[in-house]
Amino acid sequence: MRLDKQLAKDILVNLLIFVSVVYGVHLYQTRNSPMGVAPEITGFMLDGQAFKGLSAMEKPVLVHFWATWCKVCEFEHGNISNIAQDYPVVGIASQSGSVSEVAAYVKDHEITYPVLMDVDGYNAKRWNIIGFPTSIVIDENNEITFTEVGFTSEIGVRTRLWLAKLF
Repeated sequence: MRLDKQLAKDILVNLLIFVSVVYGVHLYQTRNSPMGVAPEITGFMLDGQAFKGLSAMEKPVLVHFWATWCKVCEFEHGNISNIAQDYPVVGIASQSGSVSEVAAYVKDHEITYPVLMDVDGYNAKRWNIIGFPTSIVIDENNEITFTEVGFTSEIGVRTRLWLAKLF
């Protein structure tokens, strides 16, 4: 009986340490992320059309910064494409090569969400993006409600979008 209590205590302590470390890493990764009103995004979509702006999009919206050279981003494209079936998404291919290179990448990875070209990283710099992928949820008031750097699950992003719609 005493062993069971000690094991439960050890598991709980280790779980608290794990959660604290994960949360600490999250705070560190998002320390310079924009807050408040979302900066405007400028540029051209992969299809050559000018981006109409965040204010023209239905809310909540997911702004997803990624790069062709980012291996973690590859794991997330399917999740983001699935989310784009239910929510507005703008993917921003930052410092990822020419239009033809990004177009080939999008086709090869079956990316179905709209992609904005950020060839020189201008938008990433304006948004203080320090790592890829970075997913940002914008609410109906154009306020940034959630920022996640690194891999995040589809259910995690969906939950954040749902919460942004509620509040």
